Amino acid sequence: MMAWLETLRSVHIGVVGDVMLDRAWSGAARRISPEAPVPIVSVRETAERLGGAANVAANVAALGARVTLLGVTGDDAAANILEALCRAQRIEAKFIRVSALPTTVKLRVLAQHQQLIRLDFEDEAAAMHGATLESPLNALLREIDVVIFSDYAKGALHEIRTLLHGVKAAGKLALVDPKGVDFSKYAGADLLTPNLSEFEAVVGRCRDARVLTERAVALCREHAFGAVLVTRGEQGMSLVRSTGAAVHLPAQARDVFDVTGAGDTVCAALAAAIASHLTLEQAVEIANTAAGIAVGKLGTAVVTAAELSAAVAPRAPPTSQVLTLDEAMVEVRAARRRGERIVLTNGCFDVLHAGHVRYLEAAAALGTRLLVAVNSDESVRRLKGPGRPLNPLGARAEVLAALRAVDWVVAFETDTPQPLIAQVLPDVLVKGGDYQVEQIAGAADVIKAGGRVTTVPFHRGYSSSGVIVAAQSLAEPMP
Repeated sequence: MMAWLETLRSVHIGVVGDVMLDRAWSGAARRISPEAPVPIVSVRETAERLGGAANVAANVAALGARVTLLGVTGDDAAANILEALCRAQRIEAKFIRVSALPTTVKLRVLAQHQQLIRLDFEDEAAAMHGATLESPLNALLREIDVVIFSDYAKGALHEIRTLLHGVKAAGKLALVDPKGVDFSKYAGADLLTPNLSEFEAVVGRCRDARVLTERAVALCREHAFGAVLVTRGEQGMSLVRSTGAAVHLPAQARDVFDVTGAGDTVCAALAAAIASHLTLEQAVEIANTAAGIAVGKLGTAVVTAAELSAAVAPRAPPTSQVLTLDEAMVEVRAARRRGERIVLTNGCFDVLHAGHVRYLEAAAALGTRLLVAVNSDESVRRLKGPGRPLNPLGARAEVLAALRAVDWVVAFETDTPQPLIAQVLPDVLVKGGDYQVEQIAGAADVIKAGGRVTTVPFHRGYSSSGVIVAAQSLAEPMP
């Protein structure tokens, strides 16, 4: 079924809806303001990403399909940034600029990956009612395969009934990610993709899959929907056709770190698969897998074709246990899908001795798979001095990989492994007993993600420095 990914370059998806700019300011919060009982964030990083309908388009582009994005913005700096981000991600953006309207911007302030506040810069939805997307959409319909309407209730889709009529008249498929409780305005859509809370706000609480199916069928027949796909978070997804046929899929994610933008990923994967002539049921399976990948990432993120392929396609095991970080992440995700528990530890491991072996055996016993992160040669020199390491990275990694306790070895260039740990987010982070938990690099990231940080006993009498000193003394000539 994954052969469809190879055909995506010939697919053209249209995304129509509310575009916005997502901004993030992040840093450390270590003290409280003397002016008010609020934390002071020392901002170290700023980021700007595509949001709303623009994030849907980014997900389509990441899968390799051609995508055109239609939306309404202000005539301001934020709109310029949106256009630049679209160009960088191979998105053909066609924005209606309204001088009296500010481009919607969402600013999130974070400390240690925890969102402290969100600031929204936007106008009332009614302010967009003078802007129409009908003409640019009608001009686009001749060349696109599927249209995604991404409604965030910001006003760009105030004429959704007219837009849908044009899509259906052109014989194209329309997929709608809805907002609000009035689903009648989406009448005639081929597929509606509400989440469970949005669905129940319209049809009432569904105590089980049978009730959900019955009410989804009634909704389809009332508004002439071809089908409804209800995304149910940790409970998975339910696809219900107007005919009454239903498919209930369990969630694919084992670790949920952030659900931001997961619905956008679902819409993009659905549209791409449908445009590639897969059945709706097959498309939903793919979208379910893509959602599982998306929620395993921090922040608004896209899912690439390579990630999706690695998640479902048969894969040969790696030829070596010494991996790049990207290769290691593929192995980690595959292990998690099998229900395996990931343990991570780190060190220089310059001169391997019995203390190291005992330590790694104890670490491996805390889970199913042990990933060892090793300092690069430059990183060791910065930490230990110009005379170290005695053994280059390749030799250190090869010896570690030969140990029965070690599953994978990956190198890092930074002084601490914190950036690598924040990406892997192991189930268990381990260091030797000479460390306190609060001293362990990456501990805050793992704990925040629901993982465990622990130590194993330190074996006294064993140290690389001690071995090196002893060896040097033996090598000195006798007086």
